[in-house]
Amino acid sequence: MEDITGAPQCPADTAELRDRVAAFVRDRVVPHEPALDAGGPEAAAVLQALQAEAKAEGLWALPLPSELCGRGLPLRSYAHVAEAEGASDHGPAALGSAPLLDTLMLWRHGSPGVRDRYAERLVTGELRACYAMTEPETPGTDPFLTATRAEPGEHGTWRVSGRKWFTSGASDADLVTVLARTDGEPADREGLSLLLVPTGSPGFRVVRELPVFGAGGQWEIALDEVVVDGDHLIGERGKALAVAGERLQLGRTLRCLRWLGQARRAFDLMRERAVTRTRSRGPLGDLQLVQRHVFESLLALRTTRPLVYEAVARLDAGLDAHVEVGLAKVAAARALQQVADAAIQVYGAAGLGPDTALPALFRTGRAARILDGPDELHITAVARRVLRST
Repeated sequence: MEDITGAPQCPADTAELRDRVAAFVRDRVVPHEPALDAGGPEAAAVLQALQAEAKAEGLWALPLPSELCGRGLPLRSYAHVAEAEGASDHGPAALGSAPLLDTLMLWRHGSPGVRDRYAERLVTGELRACYAMTEPETPGTDPFLTATRAEPGEHGTWRVSGRKWFTSGASDADLVTVLARTDGEPADREGLSLLLVPTGSPGFRVVRELPVFGAGGQWEIALDEVVVDGDHLIGERGKALAVAGERLQLGRTLRCLRWLGQARRAFDLMRERAVTRTRSRGPLGDLQLVQRHVFESLLALRTTRPLVYEAVARLDAGLDAHVEVGLAKVAAARALQQVADAAIQVYGAAGLGPDTALPALFRTGRAARILDGPDELHITAVARRVLRST
């Protein structure tokens, strides 16, 4: 089906790679989504097989550093690929780009021992990592209230205690980066640090899964006097938010690109349904209210995509992108929810059941407006920056 959603011009060499990734996700990943969504041993086996296929076809770890056996695709090029692989929630994991944020964080801010021990193994898929920042009793929008603590231990170690939740992929992770207070008291603006914790350490525990609208993948974890080597401090002591901010800007932009890919998928499903579904008086697409759903969805896609790619351009150039990332994050999350909701409406009852990806796409869109910073956080942060610049 012709792409009329306003995709930006893509360099010829990247376009070929993007199209290969799109075909891989469409033909290999999407058919296995039910098994992958269910989790468990079958999902692990399916994912492992898909990863082997991606490696064999030269599609593995495209944005990861070339020094670590990745493809080294720069962000301005990878952005086009990220849309294609993001059409499925499982695309990044199947294609080896999921550990990008953790790998870059360790590569840029980890000690030599941490880099040598873990970084390349994350790229190859031998190890999995996750990131634990928010807590059950602490507002996720206010990291200064973090209650998890890391106290100095013997021989330069740290002893970490606390509880985190909505930690993606924690049940299968080998490593978790934990935001903890190493100095001061909650509400102090200094004294927060990041520590890399091996999940096999005594005192580390997965408490429970936290289904989001019935879907798994998020977890609550507990740390009870977990001993962490001193060289597993990521970045400088007390300077966690500088590292976290760098990670969050790139992470939010990548998610926006993937949400665009999913919104495009929902739009294509709606468009096909409107053309092929007939009533006694003709196809659904002849109805003006269906046409309105198509129009509003196309408008959302075409007005959101430039905002996301503006954020990509500024990050790729090394420029401050707080305003651009905030605008893109709110717009992309809203667009995915809006387009998926419209597609469900056009499908009718079939859009609520298990025969299409629409329930999962809608769920992702709705959750996106809270996870990774709620709309309200980004709205106020952008507005304050704009008002300060007058």
